[in-house]
Amino acid sequence: MSSNPSDPGETPQDPLSEMLARLFGGAGAGGMDPQDLAKAAGLPSDPNAMAMIFQQVQAMFSAPSEGPVNWQLARDNARRVAATDSDPSVLPAQSREVDEALHVAQLWLDPVTDFASTSALGKAWSRAEWVEATMDSWKRLTEPVAVSISQALSDAISTQMPEEMKSMMGGASSMLANMGGAMFGIQLGQAVGALSKEVVSSTDIGLPLAGGTMALLPANVAKFGEGLDIPETEIRLYLAVREAAHARLFTHAPWLAGHLFGTIESYARGIHIDISKIEEVARDLDPSNPESIQEALSGGVFQPERTAAQDAALERLETALALVEGWVDEVTAAATANLPSAGALREMIRRRRASGGPAEHTFSSLVGLELRPRRLRDAAALWSQLREERGIEGRDAVWEHPDLLPTSKDLDDPKGFSKRRELLEASDSDVDAALERLLSGGFDTPAADESSTGTDANGDTDHTQATGGTGNDTDPGSDSKNDSGPDTDPDADDDSGPGGQPRA
Repeated sequence: MSSNPSDPGETPQDPLSEMLARLFGGAGAGGMDPQDLAKAAGLPSDPNAMAMIFQQVQAMFSAPSEGPVNWQLARDNARRVAATDSDPSVLPAQSREVDEALHVAQLWLDPVTDFASTSALGKAWSRAEWVEATMDSWKRLTEPVAVSISQALSDAISTQMPEEMKSMMGGASSMLANMGGAMFGIQLGQAVGALSKEVVSSTDIGLPLAGGTMALLPANVAKFGEGLDIPETEIRLYLAVREAAHARLFTHAPWLAGHLFGTIESYARGIHIDISKIEEVARDLDPSNPESIQEALSGGVFQPERTAAQDAALERLETALALVEGWVDEVTAAATANLPSAGALREMIRRRRASGGPAEHTFSSLVGLELRPRRLRDAAALWSQLREERGIEGRDAVWEHPDLLPTSKDLDDPKGFSKRRELLEASDSDVDAALERLLSGGFDTPAADESSTGTDANGDTDHTQATGGTGNDTDPGSDSKNDSGPDTDPDADDDSGPGGQPRA
């Protein structure tokens, strides 16, 4: 039921507005103005857009949900953010330019990598098309965090809720349980939508967010080149080579995408949200002051607390991303050696990937993950070293299996990687030989250079040391003998003591 401003004491408030206002201490429905909520969440203050979003949130709260997050809300918000400041559809001429650039990129890559060209067709995307093509990957990356945040916020609000509110809620507990997921969905949509304005391709952040699709975003490519004294054709070609190199790598190392996503999921499995911190913020929130709400939400209240296992997972992720981006950087440099602007573009992209853009920082603060290859230069130096030592084929062969990948220690000392790998392979060979000997029963019979075999008086096999001995068993508790010949006393092992004297 809608409220009546002229008679607020007699007409019931909108249930959602009333609940939120009373929960956070607002004086009536006016304490939870949709525009204030938008400002607190870091969203634009467009009244029409916010009215639409607020209606979606209300609908989600009042309807059953299959999970804690309304991903449709995240998708719709991401598309809305992507469309701000215009998101024109891709023109046929732009599609042709992208297709031609990716075709040339494949030809340039053939001599500099052992990975063959892929069969994927190149595409030109608008920002909204990028959002649609990558949203499933964002869901996979963020769902564990969203679940934890939703549950933590629900628990915190339930703890702070007055008793009269709990009775008023009745069977609407599912509405409350979805509140955190709605907030997360809105913020995730904001981050993905903002990122759609920065990325220039489908693999720009080092992950195959759109599967095996190769794509460039013409509007963002043009924006990338603003202020540079470089022809747009050269910029498009360079970025196309990078995109095609990513596609070849993920196609010919099919385990790599799963390895990257699996490392992120290893981190996410240990997510823990500090409920006491959320409870503290909930007590101090002032709905009439959107700036204070925004400050609270951006102050790390939802940021997961890292464990030692998560720190290790993040280090593996950072190393893997650096290896991917370092390989692409090295291969692209070789493929574009004849491009006049290649050196300047390489340095520009290195700095851009190492520092990250505003949207990447937003995503990092939201889920506690930084998808940036901080050690890109070290990784590029490692791949260059391997090319000099092993050639192109030997360098690319490292991608055959995750166990062959260099580690962070190898990034510290690229020149020592091959020597360390030789030592490791030698050690592995020793282990394999020992395992084969164990499985074949070889440990039951010592090798010829370790022992000789005789027969005792009972016809039993007697293993004696090849080096000979004194003829006496110097260890009364030992079953082994130092006799140089056959054992003439079949009971010697059980009955004789030191010096051959009978045991008591």
